[in-house]
Amino acid sequence: MNQRNLQTGVVCVALLGFFVQPALADAIDGDWCRGDGKRMNIRGPAIVTPGGQQANGDYTRHAFSYVIPSGEAGAGSTVSIQLMGEHLAQARQGNDTAVQEWRRCQPGVS
Repeated sequence: MNQRNLQTGVVCVALLGFFVQPALADAIDGDWCRGDGKRMNIRGPAIVTPGGQQANGDYTRHAFSYVIPSGEAGAGSTVSIQLMGEHLAQARQGNDTAVQEWRRCQPGVS
């Protein structure tokens, strides 16, 4: 290999390393578990609520909000969920200042 090919190869590898970034789980989508055993699943604008009902809400990559469906505790209240990190989300219901912590469910738990 000549010097010019070696230099070109080094530059290509350096540029590839600059442009290729690791995929991070930085979206709120997925299965979420709470310490009291409740679970929810968010997939884009769709949610399976902790009460087990399917509903739609307002989705952004790092936040989600929905109105609690009838038949569940707190029906009619809005729940706002904010992604805090790869494995942690915080939720608030209505005007309640209490924060609920949700963690990504462990593999095998949905």
